[in-house]
Amino acid sequence: MSKGPLAPPYRALTIGMVTLVSLVAFEAVAVTTAMPTVARALHGLSLYALAFGGALAAGVIAMVISGRWSDGKGPAAPLWTGVATFVAGLIVAGAAQDMWTLVVGRVAQGFGGGLVTVALYVVVGQAYPAGLHPRVFSSFAGAWVVPSIAGPSLAGLVVEHLGWRWVFLGMVLLTAPAVLLMRPGLRGLAAPAPQAAVVVPGRRTWWAVGAATSMGLLYVGGQQRGVNALILIGLALAGLAVFTPRLLPRGTFAVRPGLPSVVLLRGLAGAAFIQADVFIPLMLTRERGFSPAAAGLTLTIGGVSWFFGSWYQGRRGQRLAPTRRLQIGLALICVGIGTAVACVAPVVPVWVCAAGWTLAGFGMGLSYPTMSALTLRLSKPAEQGANSSALQLADSIFSTTILAVGGTLFASWVSESPQAAYLGGFAIAEALALVGLAVAARAGAPADEPGGPGRAPALAAQA
Repeated sequence: MSKGPLAPPYRALTIGMVTLVSLVAFEAVAVTTAMPTVARALHGLSLYALAFGGALAAGVIAMVISGRWSDGKGPAAPLWTGVATFVAGLIVAGAAQDMWTLVVGRVAQGFGGGLVTVALYVVVGQAYPAGLHPRVFSSFAGAWVVPSIAGPSLAGLVVEHLGWRWVFLGMVLLTAPAVLLMRPGLRGLAAPAPQAAVVVPGRRTWWAVGAATSMGLLYVGGQQRGVNALILIGLALAGLAVFTPRLLPRGTFAVRPGLPSVVLLRGLAGAAFIQADVFIPLMLTRERGFSPAAAGLTLTIGGVSWFFGSWYQGRRGQRLAPTRRLQIGLALICVGIGTAVACVAPVVPVWVCAAGWTLAGFGMGLSYPTMSALTLRLSKPAEQGANSSALQLADSIFSTTILAVGGTLFASWVSESPQAAYLGGFAIAEALALVGLAVAARAGAPADEPGGPGRAPALAAQA
């Protein structure tokens, strides 16, 4: 019987990594809850969007740097640098006396988080046998889902009783134990191949800067109205169209079998789910008269089922081929979004949407860890960082783009026809999920030999 991720050789490293992922996830969720209070306290409402967009843009650049750094020098250095930068950002934000200083802290948090998340993928690839990868990534998924469920309420209590600064400073105290647990496991990682030992910033870094700038414009443009919004969003979309293909494996948008399709699928699934996830509570509160807490319960149910989907794929789901798991997961997401479409009609009871979103959450839990494990399987050891970076970049760029475009369309339609606005938002999500279902069949091509059919040309060669 194979050892699990919590067996003695892996226990401390697993617990440390899951704790660190939970802290990064909680920071993302908690800041969303605390930011309205922060903006009022620091008189910085005009910089509200930049506090989020700056962190997001910095994370994109950091993901690319971390991938190349991890492949060239091993994951330990970018991981420790990322942790230090993340903690420094928390301290700067927690001590900020004005909004610009807080934005600087948020940018540091985003950059540090981007370094950490990619480096952790490479740690999984080097420190655990391939048979444990699905279970480790299942733990990572749980580490993201739990803060998304409990984070907003906990952050609200911290803001109310301790003050908003402790949303940042409190996490500094929790980071040290996670780092100490991970140190022994990281010492035993294999050194990189000699030919990969030199890390020089390349073109991908500048392409990442271009994509990050475009994402920042997209985020800011989504906060505007009228002509300004159209200009900013148009410039942002043009920039993303130029830079994004250069950051992903060659053949991604041609749906090449294997790794390119896995990366594309990650972007499609993430964007489809988040697009519907944003509009469901809005529809329930505005059109069905639900309280914010009651509407949020639907999302909580989806988060819990995501956790169980991750647990299932890591333990029971391995009896199914990865391609089959992805197809089932995307089919469940399609069904879940379809129930949201149905609930736009007032005659359809809300429990239909709640049941459907439970299925969608399970589908995400089934799909996300499978895609993460497949990425490592379809990567040469010296490409795990670059390909893990591409996987997470696809998720971030696709989700941000679709939310901005969907939000702009919704805002332009909702005053004249709320039903049309909701249908438009959910239709975008359903279309993405259906495309993802088709792509899933091409995501599991075998690639057991170097240069096999499932491998993409090395991203490092583009750098």
